[in-house]
Amino acid sequence: MTESLPPCPECRSAYSYEADSLLACPECGHEWSPDAVLEAGAEVRDSLGSLLADGDTVTVIKDLKVKGSSSVIKVGKKVRGIRLVAGDHDIDCKLPGFGQISLKSQFVKKVTD
Repeated sequence: MTESLPPCPECRSAYSYEADSLLACPECGHEWSPDAVLEAGAEVRDSLGSLLADGDTVTVIKDLKVKGSSSVIKVGKKVRGIRLVAGDHDIDCKLPGFGQISLKSQFVKKVTD
């Protein structure tokens, strides 16, 4: 096993283990979802290193091809009201004229008002 499991969020025990799709602590008996740990503890930063939060406005820094479509999201496209999620594509948003899409934070820049 190459990766270590996160400690228990309740008692901070390092002896957590996998129990089906959950993580469990043998010391306090607490069970939690691994996705909940990612959402609570992960910081999401843009391409310049600025910390992102839910509701921020970002702009796309390069042309992005949309997988499974011939569409392209052009550089400079402004996206308002982002939502951070756990996973490879860590930003969920709604692009005007395009619809719901997931983006990687490495391809966006935070807009400061």
